[in-house]
This record gives sequence, C-alpha cells and structure tokens, in this order.
Amino acid sequence: MSVEHPLIDTEWLKQLDRFSILLKKKVNSIFVGQRSAHNAKGQGTTFTDYRQYFPGDDLRNIDWKIYARTEEYFVKQFEEERNLTIHCIIDASASMNFGKPRKKFHYGGMIATGLAYMALKNNERFEVSTFADDLNIFRPAKGINHLIQIVDHLSTKKLEGKSNFLESMMQYKSAINTRSLIVIISDFLFDPSELNEALFLFHKSEVLVVQVLDGSERKISFSGDLILEDSETKSKLRTFISNRLLRSYEEKLQLHIDALKKVCDDHAAKFISVSNNAPIFETFYEIIRQ
Repeated sequence: MSVEHPLIDTEWLKQLDRFSILLKKKVNSIFVGQRSAHNAKGQGTTFTDYRQYFPGDDLRNIDWKIYARTEEYFVKQFEEERNLTIHCIIDASASMNFGKPRKKFHYGGMIATGLAYMALKNNERFEVSTFADDLNIFRPAKGINHLIQIVDHLSTKKLEGKSNFLESMMQYKSAINTRSLIVIISDFLFDPSELNEALFLFHKSEVLVVQVLDGSERKISFSGDLILEDSETKSKLRTFISNRLLRSYEEKLQLHIDALKKVCDDHAAKFISVSNNAPIFETFYEIIRQ
C-alpha cells in the first residue's frame, strides 16, 4: 500500500510490518481464540441459517421464496460467515474533530486501520464503520482493496453532528448475526448508560471499547473569563474558569472514565482510555495486549 493518505501514511504500515513478529502471536491468539470460542468451522460454504438482508449483501444469496411469502428480504447464511470478523466502529461526530497533533477521529482511525491491516495479514475479514447522526457501514470483506476503500472513506469523512450512539449500535447489531470481535472507538463524552445498553446488544461477541481523548481534555491549561462552545450543538456558555473549577473538572472526568470502565467490566468487555498525543504504535500495542 504505497499511496499516502491524510489519515494513515506508509510509515505507519512500515511500523506494523516491522513489529509484525512481536504482534503476530498476540493477534493470532485473539483470532484463534475467537474461533475456538465461537466453534467456527469456516472451511466451506455449507448453508446454516437465514438473516435479514442489509444493503451491500450479495443479492445472489437472497431467498426469493421467503420474499414471495413475506415480502421481506432474507439472505442465506453460510458456514464461511462463521469465521472471525473484526468490526471497528468509529465515532465521527463533531466532538471527534478536535485535537493535536492528530484529531481524535484520525487517531482512532489509525487504530482501526491498524487492526484491519493485521486482520488482512491473517487472512481474516474486517470492516470499519462510522457513526454520528447516522450510521455508515462497510460490509466485511478481505483483501488490500477493501482496506484501501476503508482508508479512503475515513480520510474524506466529514466530521459533524451529534453522536447518536445507542441508535447507531442498535442499527449495527441488526447488520450482523454472528459472534465477532467488535471494537468501538469514541471519546464517549455521553452518559455511560448508553454504553451499558449497547453492550447488552453485543453480549455474544467479544467487545473492546477504546476511548480517545485529547490531552487538553484531560488537563485543561486555560483559565479566566471564557466563552465555551459545544462542538456538536454549537450552544455557547460564558463562564469563569478558576483553579477550583479545573480541579473539579478533572475529578469528574476521572469519575466518568471510571464509570465507563465499570460498565465494561460488568459486561466482560475490555476498556482502554488513550490520549491522541501518545505515540500511535505504543497505543496500538497496548490495545493488542488487552
């Protein structure tokens, strides 16, 4: 993959290749472990079940007899679909369009494409989807062309709107019908109860929750009279930020992060909170270790 992208450059892919020996054992343990846990044969195309049609599915797999009876589209599901698929779902709302040296969305996108690249190297299916006001889904596939399409999509994605998290997760759940490795990437600056409800939806899958925050969100470096603007709603608030308020903010942020982690622990999901100013490979390796 030689084309340069704003989101992911060739140096990042070189790093992944350079450390592939170190990562291979861990990545394989994730993939093989998932197969064992899911009892996935994945060696043929034996028919196993039906599921509702979703845009992007192969039209050849639609069962037209069921459509004639119900006027609803269902596709045939084959044993091959039981192989591990890694799903990365990235928050593309306006709040992710923030941060230095990389915006939170771009940092999360590098994590997602790194995971997709490792899945590619292991000949596994992968997909990367985005959500904000609505959900944009790529159907799972294998191969370098699929990865290039995903990188192009993430590189040109317009970051706007509010994070319609729970509804997006409900829509996403309807698009998959097998156990998978699901990675959700967001700043999670919303009520942890939404994450709690979402994890109920994915209780049959292994889930990794990755919170990406900007360094300035963890420790605010400004004070005094300020006008603050909500990046998603555009509402403004004039306020005075004192040292006491800064301490209170940092305490509440930590409580929020702790609440997110507890929700994940309650659902046996893995949780990691990262900063976008940390070296990307160190963060990626830490995620792989989860």
